[in-house]
Amino acid sequence: MVIISGVRKYFKKNIFKSLRFRIILLLLAAGIIPCLIMKAVILNSYEKRAVEVRTADIQNQCTILCNQLSGIDYLNGITSEVIKTELTQLTNIYNGRVMVIDSDYEIEEDTYNLDKGKTIISEDVIKCFQGKSTSHYDAANRYIEVTAPITDTETDAVKGVMLVSVSTDSIADSMTILEGNANVVAVIIIVTMAVLAFFAGVLMVKPFKRITDSIGAVTEGYDDNYLHENAYTETVLISEAFNKMLGRMKVLDDSRQEFVSNVSHELKTPLTSMKVLADSLLSQEEVPAELYQEFMGDLSEEIERENKIINDLLSLVKMDKTATTLNIKSENINELVERILKRLRPIAANRNVEVVFESFRPVSAEVDEMKLSLAISNLVENAVKYNHDGGWVHVSLNADHKYFYVEVADSGIGIPEDSVEHIFERFYRVDKSHSREIGGTGLGLSIARNAVVMHRGAVKVFSQEGEGTTFTIRIPLTYVS
Repeated sequence: MVIISGVRKYFKKNIFKSLRFRIILLLLAAGIIPCLIMKAVILNSYEKRAVEVRTADIQNQCTILCNQLSGIDYLNGITSEVIKTELTQLTNIYNGRVMVIDSDYEIEEDTYNLDKGKTIISEDVIKCFQGKSTSHYDAANRYIEVTAPITDTETDAVKGVMLVSVSTDSIADSMTILEGNANVVAVIIIVTMAVLAFFAGVLMVKPFKRITDSIGAVTEGYDDNYLHENAYTETVLISEAFNKMLGRMKVLDDSRQEFVSNVSHELKTPLTSMKVLADSLLSQEEVPAELYQEFMGDLSEEIERENKIINDLLSLVKMDKTATTLNIKSENINELVERILKRLRPIAANRNVEVVFESFRPVSAEVDEMKLSLAISNLVENAVKYNHDGGWVHVSLNADHKYFYVEVADSGIGIPEDSVEHIFERFYRVDKSHSREIGGTGLGLSIARNAVVMHRGAVKVFSQEGEGTTFTIRIPLTYVS
């Protein structure tokens, strides 16, 4: 049982879900189903046509014999050896049986001599006495039954009925032969389609196998080349998507390595300074208080830089935790933005940057105050830091029936066009030397975007280098988990 279960799982996982298997199965179905349909249509058409021809021949013979019977008044006891011979001949030719029935539903003539003199009542005979000829094909019992009226030559009244039953064994034999030939052709077609389907399945899947091998090589680190598979439109799209992802991963990895290097350097610098200071102070006696104050001020600045880097890293880690839950409650967004700007205006004042807040309407929304404050604070702080002395920062708040919008615009240095799509990546910094000079870590925008996304919102950026940047946050008024 364990072996059977294992084999079943193997086939289900590796065979039935295989694209090659499904292509082969689809091509087989595309060949076999039309073949079977064609076979059934041909056999049914032949049977229908053969029965129609046989019925028409019998009806024609019945019409001729009925006219002869009417002319000699056969039903009134006048016999004719010629008519009997013709009836017998009809029976022999078509391997059937002929009965002549009078107006009293009595059988006057039976070529089988079994029911002569007996009474017959059937639906077809009754209809024929009413002037309507009938024909019926019984495929199960293999016979055709035809009725034809015998009319009075003077009054055209129906005075008798000729009932003819003929065997269709010859048609059945022909169909058996035709079906055998059709089966041979169908087997040849199916075998041919199976071979073609197998080779087509192998050839069609080869590009995907090459893609898998290339991705595996990149994953193992053996190949740094991009993926180029142009066999199908789909493989081209897969290659482009993979190359785009690989490019972003390389950029992210390079940025991380550079960031680690920068952070290591920045963290090492104050430690080196503190060691030099400590050694210097230990080697001197009666050091003046002014020297202590000068070195302690330098240490305070370096410690503040380290503290900012560490705090940003901790904030990003907290944002990344999938188990993190938002503390959602209804907040007055107008007051929230006012509180944020109140904390940041002193920083802006140091560079003579004017911070203006414009609120178009009162806005209340279901948000996590701490995380949303972190996002807006980072955007406004960036707008101040990367601004010109004497510049401005314009913050606006608006809302519609579904979302509220926070826009942060500045007159700063702007963002180069080729960097706009990367600014939300972790560790990415547009101007690395300038960012280090003003204390940037490359994490602020990533933290802001994560906080907005956690609220099911979106953040967009519009920037022109040398003229300024505008960030727009859109967040639903009602949070839906």
